[in-house]
Amino acid sequence: MKALLLHPDRDFDPRRKLPVQEKDLARDLELETLMRGMAGQDEFLFDVARTALLSGLKNDADTIIYRQEVVSDGLKNPAAVRQLYDLAVEAIERKRKGRYWGFLSRHPGSILYDSIEILQMFMDMLKKLRDLTAASAPGFSSRGFRGLFAMIGKELTDEYFGVIRHHLTELRFNRGVLLSSGLGQGNRGAGYVLRTLRDRKLRWLQRVLGQGPPAYTYQIPERDEAGARALSELRDRGINGVANALAQSMDHIEGFFAMLRTELAFYIGCLNLHEKLAALDVPTSFPRPMPAGRRALRFRGLSDVCLALAMGRSVVRNDAEADGKSLVIITGANQGGKTSFLRGLGLAQLMMQSGLFVAAESFAAELCADLFSHFEREEDATMKSGKLDEELGRMSGIVDALSADSIILFNESFSSTNEREGSEIARQIVQALLERRIKVYFVTHLHEFAHAFIDGGRESALFLRAERREDGTRTFKLVEGRPLETSYGEDLYREIFATSSGPATRDAAR
Repeated sequence: MKALLLHPDRDFDPRRKLPVQEKDLARDLELETLMRGMAGQDEFLFDVARTALLSGLKNDADTIIYRQEVVSDGLKNPAAVRQLYDLAVEAIERKRKGRYWGFLSRHPGSILYDSIEILQMFMDMLKKLRDLTAASAPGFSSRGFRGLFAMIGKELTDEYFGVIRHHLTELRFNRGVLLSSGLGQGNRGAGYVLRTLRDRKLRWLQRVLGQGPPAYTYQIPERDEAGARALSELRDRGINGVANALAQSMDHIEGFFAMLRTELAFYIGCLNLHEKLAALDVPTSFPRPMPAGRRALRFRGLSDVCLALAMGRSVVRNDAEADGKSLVIITGANQGGKTSFLRGLGLAQLMMQSGLFVAAESFAAELCADLFSHFEREEDATMKSGKLDEELGRMSGIVDALSADSIILFNESFSSTNEREGSEIARQIVQALLERRIKVYFVTHLHEFAHAFIDGGRESALFLRAERREDGTRTFKLVEGRPLETSYGEDLYREIFATSSGPATRDAAR
C-alpha cells in the first residue's frame, strides 16, 4: 500500500539529499520563519516542510498541480485531514510505546508473539482508517486523496479483516504445533515444515468411525530440562519461517502508516500556514507554473511571507509584469523595501515549485531548474580574507552548481569595493549568466552597473525602483523606473541623527 499524496507515482523521500545551496537559501530567504509558520514547535513537521520546500525545485508542472489539488482539498476539509494525520501518528506511537520485547530476542516464538500483538493493534487502526476515509470521501476531489481512499476501500475489506484475524488466531497455536521433518546427515532432523492442524470435529469423527494411522509418541518427563529445551528448539525451527513472514508483514503496515504520516505532515503544515496568513490578512493564491525557459513572471499583490509572519501583520504588497525578461534590476532608496521584495520573489518561487500556495493575489512564473541566492554578508571577524574575496568565492561555488534555466537572486552583491570596480565585476558576471540562459534578479546601488544594461539597449531587462515620496517617506512599493544616481542615504541620516541630537546636528546634516 502506498499513500501517493506528494507524487502521483512514488513515495516521498524524507531523507532525500538537499541541494548544495540549502544553507545560503535558508539564511538569505529566512526560510526558518516560513517553516516554523508551517510546523510551530513540531520538529517532525519542520523536517518534512524543510525537505519538501528545498527538494521541490526538481518537481515538474504535473507534480506541482497534483499537490495543489491535494492542498485545495485539505483547505476545504481541514478537520478530516487532521484526523487522518492524528490516526497515522497514533498507530506509530502505539507500536513505539508498546512493551514489545520479542524483537530483542533471537527466539522465533517471542518474535511471533509480539508480531501477532502488533498486527492485531494495526488491524484495529486500519479499520479505523477505512471507516474514516469512507465517511470523508464525498468531500474530496483531488487525484491524490481520491486515489488513497479508493486504494484503502479496495484493499481493506471486511473479508480481508476476517481472514487476517483468523490467521492471527491460528498462529497463536493454542492447540499446539504440528511439524514434519525428515532425517538428514547423522540422523539429524532436516526439512522442518509447519503443518496445519486438522479441525477438531474431523479428528473426533475419525476416532469414532475408524482407526487412525499408527503413531509413535514420546512424552518428556516434567523434570527433564534438557528435553524441554530440545523440544523448544524444535518448535522454534518449525515456526521460524512464519515468525519472519509475520514480522515482515508488520513492518510493511508500519511503513505504510509512517509514509502516510510523512506525506500528510506536509499538508498539515500547509493548513497551519494558511490559517496564520488568513489571520494576518495576507492574501494567498495557487500559482500558475509555466514551462522552464519561457521567461514568464507576473504577479499581483505579492508580499514577503516571512516578513508578515515575523511582524505578525500584513505587509506592503507589490505588482509586476516581467514576461519575456531575463534580468530584473531593482534600485532605489535605502530601506525602501528592495530586499523584502527580492526575498518575496524567492519564497514564492520555492513555494510554487513545492506545490504550495503563495502569498499573492495572483502569481505566474516559469519553473526554474535551480534557485540560488547571493546576498551581501555582514562583517565577520573570523574571515581570513576581505569581503570581496568572500563574495567571489561564494559566486564561484554557485557557478560550479549552475545549470541552464536556473535563477539567481543577488542582493547588494560586489558592493564591498569601489563603484567602478564593483560595477564592472557585476556587469561581467551578469552578462555571462544571461548568455548561459540563467535568469537574474539583482538588487543594487551600483549605478554604473545598472546603467550598463540600459545603455546597452537590452530589451529583456526590467528596471524596478523603490518608491520614495518628495518628503522622503518610503512606501515600500516597487515601481517600474530607471535607476537614479542617489539612494537617498541623507534621509536615513536625518532620521537617525536629526531627531535626537538637536539643532547643531541638524545644521551639520544640511
